Amino acid sequence: MKLTRHNGRAGKHGAYNPKHNDRDFEIANSDHIDEERARQNIYWDCFQGFRTQDFLGEDGKPKLSFEKIEQIYYQQNYSDYVMAQNERNEKTRHTERNRSVDDILKNTKTCPEETVYQIGNIDSSVTGETLCKVSVELMQQIEEKYGEHVHILDWALHLDEATPHIHERHVFDCENTYGEICPQQEKACELLGFELPDPTKKKSRNNNRKMSYDAECRRIFFEICEKYGLHLDRNPEHGGREYLEKQDYIIENQKRKMAEQEQALEKITMKIEDAESLVEEIAEDAYNKAVDVVTQSVTEKTREADIEAVKEYRDWYNAPERKMKPERIEIANKILNRMEEKISNLSKTIVKKVKEIMQSPDVKEKNLVEVKARAKISLKDKIAEMKKKSAEQDRERKLTEPPKKKQQDIGIE
Repeated sequence: MKLTRHNGRAGKHGAYNPKHNDRDFEIANSDHIDEERARQNIYWDCFQGFRTQDFLGEDGKPKLSFEKIEQIYYQQNYSDYVMAQNERNEKTRHTERNRSVDDILKNTKTCPEETVYQIGNIDSSVTGETLCKVSVELMQQIEEKYGEHVHILDWALHLDEATPHIHERHVFDCENTYGEICPQQEKACELLGFELPDPTKKKSRNNNRKMSYDAECRRIFFEICEKYGLHLDRNPEHGGREYLEKQDYIIENQKRKMAEQEQALEKITMKIEDAESLVEEIAEDAYNKAVDVVTQSVTEKTREADIEAVKEYRDWYNAPERKMKPERIEIANKILNRMEEKISNLSKTIVKKVKEIMQSPDVKEKNLVEVKARAKISLKDKIAEMKKKSAEQDRERKLTEPPKKKQQDIGIE
């Protein structure tokens, strides 16, 4: 498996908005997000600490959203710089340069940087619990080593999409020439001791201290993964896809997933058509039985996988090292139990719906015509094969048997 660590600040719509990360929107309208599994997501911010979707305010929203957290952080830490800079602008008669704290929060050079962490892909990936453990340990090391100038504002572990991944947002800052704290990425990296990747060349987009910082974070991440028994491919993919905006990346993954599901459905359909009927007289009965078996089997496997995911999260949440209060554990367990019940009830609904579609007159008649046609061909081929085998056995038997004597005394041979 490969380790993915992508950085970005802005896309075609400007600075990234953290609303996607803490699900501060109506997720029921998003096809790529599983609303039931969204309750398994884990969120953290620098003011409120850890939380899940189940521990929200009375209005169903967190007391402070990620967007609000970042606004407060910038206001507390950079308002003095903004005010002082505006005063200097007024003295030099360049008030058009004046900005607010919200302006630097949304500016593509001074807004928080967002990093996406993922191990594996849609085909094969680590569990959400493992990704959470290694990522939290990485962020703890970053805080210990570089926390003077790198400040993690919030992060979210998403388990409700195709592959477990983490969105983490942070800001670099340090003192400017006036002694004011303000967002400065390259200067902060320099103060942390990072050199240019190629010291013989000038600082540029492809030769800056932030690149050295990212390389060190990646190295630490690999070391932590190996400590947890994860041996990942360290070779980067050259000439591959550049960093994609979150929504574009999600859409691409969803298209890939849909294509794979269509292929899987096509294979299942072919198996049904091949196995349904040997003779025309039992085609309808075989069709009905096949519908029952396939829909029940597929739905049952899906239900088992979802319930297993719920159980894994319950074990992780109830573990002593979480140090959760008994009342919170009781609430969480009740919610997880209800989730299991919903998953079971939902599987029954899916089975019923699929059966209704497969048994609808138009669909059933169309499928039966195809089944009967294929059954006749298969049956003819089977009969021809059996006749050929029988003829060969008959020839061999005749060659090995002694010739019969004529029985002329009774007038026959």
